[in-house]
Amino acid sequence: MIKINLVLKLSILLLILTFKVMAYEEAIYTTVYKNSIYEIRNYSNRLAIQLTYTNDKKGFRKLFNYISGANIDSKKINMTTPVTQSTKISMTIPVTQSNEKANKVMQFFLPSNFTKKNAPEPTDDELSLKTIEQGYYAVMKYSGRITDKNFDKYKKILKDSLIKDNIKILSSAIKATYNGPFTLPFLRRNEVMFLVIWKDQ
Repeated sequence: MIKINLVLKLSILLLILTFKVMAYEEAIYTTVYKNSIYEIRNYSNRLAIQLTYTNDKKGFRKLFNYISGANIDSKKINMTTPVTQSTKISMTIPVTQSNEKANKVMQFFLPSNFTKKNAPEPTDDELSLKTIEQGYYAVMKYSGRITDKNFDKYKKILKDSLIKDNIKILSSAIKATYNGPFTLPFLRRNEVMFLVIWKDQ
């Protein structure tokens, strides 16, 4: 009975944490098309703090430190969703197995009340503020663990579907995560995204 009560309390705590994350401000978009596999979203301009990194945990920690006050104004900034990760595409240096890890980019989006003019500059030289311009993104949702294997599975499904539908892809695959580390896998909201050229059908 004690074990059952403990499991129940833990489950309730995890659900509370999940809903708290879901309550975070989300990057603004409108859905312009949807089918059984993916949807096309039109995202507005948004400001992000970003890092090119070689270690996922180190990257997340540096970005989290920035919104926790590690900036020139020592200002605490609310967390938003999603956190995105992608491979940086270089026009002069192709991505290979040897340099792939060094070309990863992680981004936290800043709340919508921030602009380049009022957002505090980071104190960490590895971080930079970047305006992500308005654009259309093909997005596929999935749940489960945030593993490369799981991400690659849905990335292939989405990419194949876009190719089949003659939709031109403009970016590498973007991994978008919305939940905290304690969220149960089946409750997670994960997404794979591609920047695309979209013309109203």
